[in-house]
Amino acid sequence: MMCQSNTLQGPDLHTGKWLQFPQLALRRRLGQLSCMSRPALKLRSWPLTILYYLLPFGALKPLTRVGWRPMSRVSLYKSVPTRLLSRAWGRLNQVELPTWLRKPVYSLYIWTFGVNMKEAAVEDLHHYRNLSEFFRRKLKPQSRPVCCYHSVISPSDGKILNFGQVKNCEVEQVKGVTYSLESFLGPCTSTEDMQFSQTSSCSSLQNQLVTKEGNELYHCVIYLAPGDYHCFHSPTDWRVSHRRHFPGSLMSVNPGVARWIKELFCHNERVVLSGDWKHGFFSLTAVGATNVGSIRIYFDRDLRTNSPCYSKGSYNDFSFITNNNKEGIPMRKGEHLGEFNLGSTIVLIFEAPKDFNFHLKPGQKIRFGEALGSL
Repeated sequence: MMCQSNTLQGPDLHTGKWLQFPQLALRRRLGQLSCMSRPALKLRSWPLTILYYLLPFGALKPLTRVGWRPMSRVSLYKSVPTRLLSRAWGRLNQVELPTWLRKPVYSLYIWTFGVNMKEAAVEDLHHYRNLSEFFRRKLKPQSRPVCCYHSVISPSDGKILNFGQVKNCEVEQVKGVTYSLESFLGPCTSTEDMQFSQTSSCSSLQNQLVTKEGNELYHCVIYLAPGDYHCFHSPTDWRVSHRRHFPGSLMSVNPGVARWIKELFCHNERVVLSGDWKHGFFSLTAVGATNVGSIRIYFDRDLRTNSPCYSKGSYNDFSFITNNNKEGIPMRKGEHLGEFNLGSTIVLIFEAPKDFNFHLKPGQKIRFGEALGSL
């Protein structure tokens, strides 16, 4: 009986060793990975993480039992070199296309994104030498009449993601997803340029931006799809006194992505133009996105976006008051203000009396020149 017992135990132990061997080997490999620097670890973890989310039936789930953990979908997406890809896309956009190739390429884009070329100032597709010129095409003047009866108009074509009063120093990006007003606009540093109230007794940025008693702070978020008109205009009569440029990531600002990346607009590169209108503080922010590394402001020749190197969380300021004879830049409602290379997002944050009303519905399509709201 003893011999039989020993004989039976042998194969069990032998089988156990074979079962344990891959786990020991994997743990050894994972131990080596844990000693790597963070960038190297991300690079080595990428292929497995991508396969983990793509392969059916949890094919790689056994790896999690021996200590391996996949990167989260958000971390995986954030680690994509979107700035490098956007610069490469920008170079590609500048390549002059042969005349015979222009119509097929642009026609495919028009069909994919539903572009209405009948509104374009130049309908002939052979006129546009490269993709960049096609993206920045101008419209016929009569195609976008500017509403004269409302105080604030849409600065661009796009989709209304959100609008309303700013509450608790937070702005709603899409429904249920908010971001900090200070993270988005940055800290107040100049009461002269940024039109901050010097007599505000409250330290919150929201109360500092409201310069007149009885006013409230409002916001409106407009998403520009790739098929939309890519220029943006002045939404009202106002004076631009300050520009703040935040270098940053260039993640997609598609509403679907905005729902699962917290404070997406605060991570992305953006240009904040701030000043004042007849009711107090007014700002327009152009937010960059994937393949939209280039944000151009027509009156600001010093602005350079999507530079190869930047310090995370940094920003740079420029005063149009100090450098423009104490006058700032006057803008009239509907006047050309700037352009994107593809499509992105515009965020308006402004002060207005309590009886200001938006004439909008969440999710509606809007065109440049149509009414946003009025008193």
